[in-house]
Amino acid sequence: MFGICNLAIVPIRSEASDRSEQVSQLLFGEFFKIIEETPKWSKIETAFDQYTGWVDNKQFFKISENQYADLLETPEVLNADLIEYITNPENELIAIPLGSSLSFLSHENINTKNYAFEGLKTCGIKSKTAIVKTAFMYLNAPYLWGGKSPFGIDCSGFTQMAYRLNGYHILRDASQQATQGEPLSFIEESEPGDLAFFDDEEGNIIHVGIMMENNHIIHASGKVRIDRLDHLGIYNAETNRHTHKLRVIKKII
Repeated sequence: MFGICNLAIVPIRSEASDRSEQVSQLLFGEFFKIIEETPKWSKIETAFDQYTGWVDNKQFFKISENQYADLLETPEVLNADLIEYITNPENELIAIPLGSSLSFLSHENINTKNYAFEGLKTCGIKSKTAIVKTAFMYLNAPYLWGGKSPFGIDCSGFTQMAYRLNGYHILRDASQQATQGEPLSFIEESEPGDLAFFDDEEGNIIHVGIMMENNHIIHASGKVRIDRLDHLGIYNAETNRHTHKLRVIKKII
């Protein structure tokens, strides 16, 4: 069984309950496998990053295995503006956030629901420097555990979406992203668009941000913000202290 998200933002939860922790989100147009189903909830595995969790059965519609396979082979097309509107089959407007997937619109056999979109789209691989430009679109977005949109986003959701909107694939969680790419020996070797990872006292990767020029970093901590980075970690000028301990900087692309 397979499904596709037909609402703006849908929570993916750790358990089959509205009270359960949100671990990630589905944005409009994202599709997935259904690996377990109950009368009210489905456990899913997302196609983009193989993330698993539970979604409410009322918050998506099912597609066939052939439709799912077609989408896997389709170049990704995403909404490129902070918020745009798509028209649903009842001719009602749905506001969809930056990074929503529009790939299904190119398939007549999938687009049976007659959705229409006339907003700004992006597709294909962009230059590495474009990642920082995209990251600025999320500036001041509030921090939200499991979030992936400008209306609430976590640190790894932020880095994943900034990369995704420029045609690059990285995993969902900071600890997973830290397994990708090549480590750099010094901050001075980094380029805008590289990822910096931070750990806790036990050595677990708990935070990630995007490198900018002149040893600055843009990251989601309370909100998406810009701070300085030195060999100790992230220095917050507002609180006059280091907030995150640097573990490694990695060149992903």
